[in-house]
Amino acid sequence: MSAVAAAFRIVSHGPTEEADMRRIAIIALLLTLLGLVGCGQSVPPDKQAYIGEWQSDGMAVNIAANGKVIVVKEGANGRTKVEAPLQGFTGNDFTIGLGPMKTTYTVSAPPHQDNGEWKMTVDGKELTRVSE
Repeated sequence: MSAVAAAFRIVSHGPTEEADMRRIAIIALLLTLLGLVGCGQSVPPDKQAYIGEWQSDGMAVNIAANGKVIVVKEGANGRTKVEAPLQGFTGNDFTIGLGPMKTTYTVSAPPHQDNGEWKMTVDGKELTRVSE
């Protein structure tokens, strides 16, 4: 096959098998990297009291032992829900997110018992644990 015929074949019939394989490999690598960036961490042993479903008027936080966190807030602008893996704790505060997109929740009162109920204050809202 002449060089002109080969060039015409590539232009008129799309990419070659080798180019397809290269694209598939690049896509697989990107998906793997995104998966690694998005991986969270389990709740550490010294923060086990945070695990559970916490609620108050206008806010709910669910922290699973495996590090899956769901935060729901209701306000004047409607309802927002953030579901992301735990990235870690800094003092009492916890950070959730994927890669560079992270949110830190300020815990001014860590989990503690108050008259037989577990409570904590997150972003200025006092939450009560309703289940573990």
